[in-house]
Amino acid sequence: MGVMGRWAAAALAAAVGGAAALPALAQNEQFIPMLSYRTGAYAPNGIPFANGMGDYYRMINARDGGINGVKIVFEECETGYATDKGVECYERLKAKGPTGAAFFNPLSTGITFALTEKAPVDKIPIITMGYGRSESRNGAVFTWNFPLLGTYWSAANIAMQHIAKEMGGLDNLKGKKIALVFHDSPYGKEPIPVLVEMAKRHGFEFIQLPVTHPGVEQKSQWLQIRQQRPDYVLLWGWGVMNSTSVKEAAAVNFPRDKMLGVWWSGAEPDVLPAGDQSKGYKALMLQHGSGKFPVHADVLKHAVGKDGSQSKPEDIGDVLYNRGLVNAMLGVEAIRTAMAKFGNKPLTGEQVRWGLENLNLTEERLKALGFEGALKPLKITCADHEGARSARVHQWDGAKWNVISDWYTSDDALIGPMVRDTSDKYAKEKNIAPRDCSKES
Repeated sequence: MGVMGRWAAAALAAAVGGAAALPALAQNEQFIPMLSYRTGAYAPNGIPFANGMGDYYRMINARDGGINGVKIVFEECETGYATDKGVECYERLKAKGPTGAAFFNPLSTGITFALTEKAPVDKIPIITMGYGRSESRNGAVFTWNFPLLGTYWSAANIAMQHIAKEMGGLDNLKGKKIALVFHDSPYGKEPIPVLVEMAKRHGFEFIQLPVTHPGVEQKSQWLQIRQQRPDYVLLWGWGVMNSTSVKEAAAVNFPRDKMLGVWWSGAEPDVLPAGDQSKGYKALMLQHGSGKFPVHADVLKHAVGKDGSQSKPEDIGDVLYNRGLVNAMLGVEAIRTAMAKFGNKPLTGEQVRWGLENLNLTEERLKALGFEGALKPLKITCADHEGARSARVHQWDGAKWNVISDWYTSDDALIGPMVRDTSDKYAKEKNIAPRDCSKES
C-alpha cells in the first residue's frame, strides 16, 4: 500500500474505532485527552503524530504499569484542525476521569488561542510543543501555556540565521528578497513580527504571501514568486499545503534548495507526494529528526500492533511519529515530576502544571528515557515556559532526510524584548496581574 493509501486506511480505522464507547475510568487512572485529526486535509500529518503519542502512552502502561503505578487512560477527539471542534473536544473531555484532564495538546495554534482564554478558569495546562502563541513563553503572564522546545519566533529567527549563513553572514542579507508563503491562520501569521523586525535591521525585502485553507490553491502566490524572484522562500504550511508548495515551486522553476520550511513543514508527508520534485528541499528540525533512537525498541516491543495501536512498523521513525513520541514523553515526565511533590496518584491539572513548570530533563534523564541523541536538555521555569531555543536544518535527498547544519540558537536579544512587550500588552488587555516568579517555588 502506498504512503497516501496507508494514511487513508488509518483515517478510516480511526473513524470506525472512535465510535466505540470507553469504559468509565477507575480511581487510580490518569486521564489524558488527545485532540487529533485523522480525517480531512491535514490527516497525512495528523495521523503519524497521533500514532506516536498513543504508542508512547501504551508503552508506558505495558512496560511500566503506568506512571509510578498510575495507569494512563487516553481518549482521542477528532478536531479536523478546526478551532470550533477543538473547543468542543476540550469542553467534553476537560472534566473526565477522577481528577479531570491532566493537560491538553491542541496541535493547532488556532485552538491554542481559543483555549488560552479557558485554561486559567479550568486550571488545566496547555502543552504546545513547537507551536502556539510565541509570547506565551512568558510564564509570569501565561501561567497555563507551555510552548515547549521552541516558539515560532525562535523558529523564524533560526531560519533567517541559516539563510544568512548560506549567504555568507547577516550583513549579506541587505538588498535580498525573502518571501514567506504561509497558512493564512494564526499559525501562519506567528513568524511575521520577527521577520518584519529582522528585515528592518538587516535591510532585506520581506514579501508576505498568505495561502487560504487548506492550501491546495497556490498558483497565484507562486506566480508572484516567479515575477518577484526572491532569493529564498520560507514555508509556513501544514498538511497538504506543504507538498502543494513544493509542486508549485517546481512548476515555476523555483529551486527547492532555496526553500526552507518550519519544523511543521519538514516531514515525510510534505515531500513524498511531490516525488523527485522535492529533492533539495530544506526544513527546520524541532531538535529531533527522522530515524530511530533507543526508545523505539520498547515502543515496538510493547505498543505497536497492540491495544488499539494503528501504527505500521514501516512508519516508526518518521519525523511526525517521533514528534508524537517526544510530545507524549514531555507530558508523562511532567506528571512524574508532579508526583514527586503530590504523591503517586491521579493528579489534577493544577498539580500537573506545577510539574511542567519544574520539568528538568538532563542529559542523563533523556538517556534513561531512550531519547539520547534526539533532544537537548530541557529546563522549564516560572519565567520561561519554552525552555529550549535550539534547532537544526535537514534536507530531503529524494529518499530520506539528512541533517545539514550544526545547532542554531535563537537570538534572545531580539526576541526577549518582543516577548516582554507583547505579553505585557496581553496582560493589560485581560487584566492579568503577572506573577512574581522570584517568589514561586
